[in-house]
Amino acid sequence: MVPIDLRSDTVTRPTPAMRQAMASAEVGDDVYGEDPTVQELERRVAELLGKERALFVPSGTMANQIALLLHTRRGDEVVIGEGTHCAEYESGAAAALSGVQLAVAGTGGLFDVAELEAKIRPGAYWLPRTSLLVVENTHNRGGGRVFPLARLRAVTDHARARGLAVHLDGARLWNAAAASGVSLEDFARTADTVSVCFSKGLGAPVGSALAGPRDLLERAVRLRRMLGGAMRQSGVLAAAALFALEHQRARLAEDHDHAQLLARGLQGVPGARVDPARVDTNIVNIELDGPSAEPVIARARELGVLISSIAPRFLRAVTHLDVSREAATRAAAALGAAITDCQPR
Repeated sequence: MVPIDLRSDTVTRPTPAMRQAMASAEVGDDVYGEDPTVQELERRVAELLGKERALFVPSGTMANQIALLLHTRRGDEVVIGEGTHCAEYESGAAAALSGVQLAVAGTGGLFDVAELEAKIRPGAYWLPRTSLLVVENTHNRGGGRVFPLARLRAVTDHARARGLAVHLDGARLWNAAAASGVSLEDFARTADTVSVCFSKGLGAPVGSALAGPRDLLERAVRLRRMLGGAMRQSGVLAAAALFALEHQRARLAEDHDHAQLLARGLQGVPGARVDPARVDTNIVNIELDGPSAEPVIARARELGVLISSIAPRFLRAVTHLDVSREAATRAAAALGAAITDCQPR
């Protein structure tokens, strides 16, 4: 039996229809600005986010790192939420490439104005200059939590009033919009630049985009080249992203329903703590009271479920377009059994 893969929403494979769109894509050399499919994708993303321009890049990490380079100078400090992607999953690139340090506001990824203000440095020359706020929505390590629009507006308005630029890491912004009913444009309006990903919940094989003002994005083209992200006939990849936007965005609510099904199925399992009320989108964090994560992961694999950990006693399960309602139900039973089997005797 094929395992139920809950390690991430990045494990999806292109559907036959997506592969057909890729195979038939009109292409050109994008370094010369001649790939019409890339141009259409960038136009569509800019339109959806209400920004002047968007730039197609290979990965969300590159999109975020370009944003850091655009908004900061070496020696600056960037305020982030706890567990933000650019601190946890980008191989130290913020320090290595932009030469910035990171200050963490709040806990669990979300924070308020007072917690932001506490991290903004005074203007003394011997202190780092606080120049940028990065907000992640949805928040990955926080369990796919949505940063609510009113709270997001409050912190980003305060950041701007204090002279900070704002970057929104919206790798899963599609999920935030689907779960909250807030438009992508309303979320994106809170930030100067926004990154979005096509290879997570939307199910494309490769790619992200960075969107923002035209002048910043003109600079971003050069930075993409500097970081090795300029691609040639990349319309083959852009076609998959366009297909995902048009055909696989509306179904994200199904993933959220399946995550709820999984969370409810794990409630009451001895040794596991799961709160369905904190499952906003497609990510379920499972805290383990008894066993550590690694033996549970190994046992779950034996029972036909692949799952990952984010800490020694935290599992993370992510639903996606390759996980049906029936698969989510079976996965909950198998994970419950794995956790039970690994309880200390």
